[in-house]
Amino acid sequence: MHPILRNILAVIAGFIVGSIVNGLLISISSSVIPPPEGTDTSTMEGLQVAIPLFETKHFLFPFLAHALGTLVGAFVAAKISSNYGLQLAMLVGTIFFIGGLYMVFIVPAPLWFDILDLVVAYLPMAYIGWIIAKKKK
Repeated sequence: MHPILRNILAVIAGFIVGSIVNGLLISISSSVIPPPEGTDTSTMEGLQVAIPLFETKHFLFPFLAHALGTLVGAFVAAKISSNYGLQLAMLVGTIFFIGGLYMVFIVPAPLWFDILDLVVAYLPMAYIGWIIAKKKK
């Protein structure tokens, strides 16, 4: 397979696999740590109303979803790539970072969570994903 095509597919696969991991963790989060009584987090409007009632524990799964989704996505991209593994892993991390930045503007989370999420869950996790892929290649 041509290296450019392989690298494009690596980024697409990384994004898809990372998104699946993110979505799975978000989907099980409320069964592991139930939302506050009487809240509906199944819609964006309900989530926006419920967030002010969240305790610190309610932010664990969103953080894990963002961090592990990025880590796995970057790992997949770096593993599949024919070359430029670090750059492609960081590209996947940047794509997820942009999604996280978008969420900062539409979901009224506490400032401490927004900062932690944006600083730790994306680019550092993409770098770690690349390190893991590099060791296994």
